[in-house]
Amino acid sequence: MIVRQFISWVRTAPAGERAEATRALARAWIISDLSEEDRAAAAGALLMLLDDPSPLVRQAMAEVFARSLEAPGAIVQALSLDQPSVALPVLEHSPLLIDADLVDIIATGNCVMQCAIARRINLPASVCAAIAEVGSASAALELIENPNAELAPFSWDRIVERHGHLAAIRESMLVLEDLPAATRVALVAKLSDTLAQFVVARNWLSADRAERIASEARDRSAVNIAARSRGEDMSGLVRHLRATGQLTAGLILRALLSGNLELFDHALAELSDLPPARVAALLHDRGGASLQALLTRAGFPPSTFAAFRVALEASQESGFVDTPGGAARLRRRMVERVLTHCETDGQATEPLLILLRRFATESAREEARMFCDELVADDAIALAHDELIAA
Repeated sequence: MIVRQFISWVRTAPAGERAEATRALARAWIISDLSEEDRAAAAGALLMLLDDPSPLVRQAMAEVFARSLEAPGAIVQALSLDQPSVALPVLEHSPLLIDADLVDIIATGNCVMQCAIARRINLPASVCAAIAEVGSASAALELIENPNAELAPFSWDRIVERHGHLAAIRESMLVLEDLPAATRVALVAKLSDTLAQFVVARNWLSADRAERIASEARDRSAVNIAARSRGEDMSGLVRHLRATGQLTAGLILRALLSGNLELFDHALAELSDLPPARVAALLHDRGGASLQALLTRAGFPPSTFAAFRVALEASQESGFVDTPGGAARLRRRMVERVLTHCETDGQATEPLLILLRRFATESAREEARMFCDELVADDAIALAHDELIAA
């Protein structure tokens, strides 16, 4: 009887009063012990209110039903397809929407609706993949910052591919501790390309020089990221570098001259299509012929063989550097030893010598920076010690 009176009254009541009455009726549906007759009447009234011309009425219904498992499924479905001001609470919170519903709304809805879905708790991989594939940059950013989102590696890569040129996306991803190494390298490549295009557009550098600087920056970053990677993360990184054409002889030589034997081993295993254990055995063969055969199988030009052989010998003598910083920086003595050998080697090509000279300059500058930092640190300690004694 009460519901019938409500239906009669709501047809002529002002929008604000209709909204409050609708809110009360929706709450009654969830928490009140309605008779079967009243429940059926209430369902009819709520369905009728979906056609109310005022969005305030539908908003009131959406706010009540958004988090409820007891809400009428058909009404929740209709509210999720309403205008954004009505649909947002349902899209963000309703447990009654299935993955297929969410994927469809991501494909057809606007940016605000996509963002609401990206903020959902326990967002499954299929929905994350849809946002990564067709979602706006804002939705991708919400997804990155959602700790409950299940992003598969290919979804991370798709976000980088579509939105990696945006600073907000890069910054949000790079601070994540568990970001796959391959994705991190892809982000750095996006940044390098963006900066290169910027300086060329400003006529600050020629296109060729900007590309060379960007390429060197990508290689340094790849080795730096690899120094913090282990196991499957390292394997995924190497596969990504190969797929994107970055697993070059120059990058692998940089890894070896930095003492990062793990990246060196994984790279050769990837390029030669040999098991890692077999590669490790060939690298430890002191005869030299095994290394040459391995490098040939990996596709390296003969002009680089001597550089790799001397670098490997120097690395084995000095040992593996197991700290991330140490396995990312070129080691000056190793670089100079390889450069000295190649300068007297008739097979060394000019591009290889140019690369080694750049490595030598980079390692010298890095060593100088570290030396100056240590001097400043020693002075600070000495000053603190003197102040402590004076006190």
